[in-house]
Amino acid sequence: MVGRSRRRFALISSAMVLLGIGILAAEPPATFKVDPVHSHVAFRIRHLISKVSGDFKDFTGTITGDPKNPAAASVTFTIKSASIDTQNAQRDADLKSPNFFDVEKYPEITFKSTKIVPKGGDKYDVTGTFSMHGVTKELTLPVTFSGLAKDPWGNERAGFSVTTTLDRKDYGITWNKILDQGGTLVGDDVEITIDLEAVKQK
Repeated sequence: MVGRSRRRFALISSAMVLLGIGILAAEPPATFKVDPVHSHVAFRIRHLISKVSGDFKDFTGTITGDPKNPAAASVTFTIKSASIDTQNAQRDADLKSPNFFDVEKYPEITFKSTKIVPKGGDKYDVTGTFSMHGVTKELTLPVTFSGLAKDPWGNERAGFSVTTTLDRKDYGITWNKILDQGGTLVGDDVEITIDLEAVKQK
């Protein structure tokens, strides 16, 4: 009886030690919030025979997970569509109208990740649900992780960049004009460039 009690006590003690180690080793997921002052969301689209550039001024984003295991992270990102800016007030008003983004009806463009797949080195395919202009589709974004660094005030920062192309017609943004000589006034493919710097929350 004494020997059995000692073995049972030893097993319970070992289990408690392992549980304690697990609790101590389990680091809570880190949360990084996009710093809009040091981030940029830009686009380019063909107009006639040149390209027009613009960006969005108002956006937020959160990356949650272990920086040592980026594949297990989750990402949410929101753009206020009314913040579009091409440095031309008349053009911006048209882009905000029902001809294009219809910002009063569709005030936000959103992305929420569902899967992150490492592609080697600092490259990742981030798949998620993308919603724009009332249309929601699964979208995979090629993301480059720029690494981690501490700023002079002790804040930990993470960098990410995305370059991709979207077909605006896939999201119901179809307005165009046929030219007399053939072709269209505005292109369908929109080049997207996103550079993000995110700050770890304390």
